[in-house]
Amino acid sequence: MRKLSMLLTLNLTLITVVSMHSTYAGKPDKAPPADVYMKPSQGTSPQEVPSISGKIVETMNSGGYTYLCIETDGKKTWVAIPETKVTVGENISLPPGYEMANFTSKTLNRTFEKVIFTTGPTSAQSAHGASDKMSAHGGAMGSKSVDTSTTEIIKVEKATGPNTYTVAEIFGKKSELDKKNVTVSGKVVKVSAGIMGKNWLHIQDGSGNTKDGNNDLVVTTQDIPKVGDIVTANGTLCKDKDFGSGYKYDVIIEEATIKK
Repeated sequence: MRKLSMLLTLNLTLITVVSMHSTYAGKPDKAPPADVYMKPSQGTSPQEVPSISGKIVETMNSGGYTYLCIETDGKKTWVAIPETKVTVGENISLPPGYEMANFTSKTLNRTFEKVIFTTGPTSAQSAHGASDKMSAHGGAMGSKSVDTSTTEIIKVEKATGPNTYTVAEIFGKKSELDKKNVTVSGKVVKVSAGIMGKNWLHIQDGSGNTKDGNNDLVVTTQDIPKVGDIVTANGTLCKDKDFGSGYKYDVIIEEATIKK
C-alpha cells in the first residue's frame, strides 16, 4: 500500500501541462483530448497536504485545469483542480492533494510559488459544476471526461480467442484472474483523459447489471478511443486496487491495448 502511495505521489508531480483543443465538450461523437499529462520532475517531490475549504476570490481555466485562489481565515491558497464550473465568491471544499513549489503553468505563462493539485469539489454546493462524475467502482476520477447514457441497451459479442471474458465474467472471476492477462470486448461509455499519465475508459458489453455492480469495467490505457466505439481491450486484471486519494476499484484492467 505504501508503494502505491509513493507511486501516486510521483505520478502527481508535474512539470508540463500540455493544452490541446477541447472541442469535444458536450459532443459525444468527439474524443476528449489527452490535454493533461502528468510527469515526474527531477529533484522535486510534491508534499501531501490535507483538505482545504474557503471562499473563491479568483479563478481561471487553462490546460484542462481550473486554478482557484481560495481564502481561508485571511490566508490565500492557490489550488488546481480538473476543469470545473465555479464562480468567485462561492465557498468550496476540496479533498487532500499535493502541493507543488515554484510550479510553472506554460498555458498561463505564470509561475505559482505554491499550488495544490487535487480532485474536484466535495461540497454539494460546488459539485454541480464538476466536469466528471463518481466512478461506479471508485472515487471521483477527475480531469476532463465525456460519457453517454448507460441506460441504453448494450449488446456486444464476447471476444474470441484465449483468455477472453465478458465484463460480468471478469467481475465473477476476479480472484482467480488477479494479475493475469485478460481480453474483453465492449462499448466505450465514458472516457477520462490524461489522469496520472493514462486514459481511463468505462466499457460495457450488456452482461451483468447495475444492481450487482458488475456491468461496467474500468480500463486504463495509453490509447484514446471515442465514446460509442466498440473495442477489444487486452491488459492485466487487478482486483481491489487502491491508488489512494479515493481511487479504489473492485476490478480494473491496467495498461491495456485497445483495438477497434
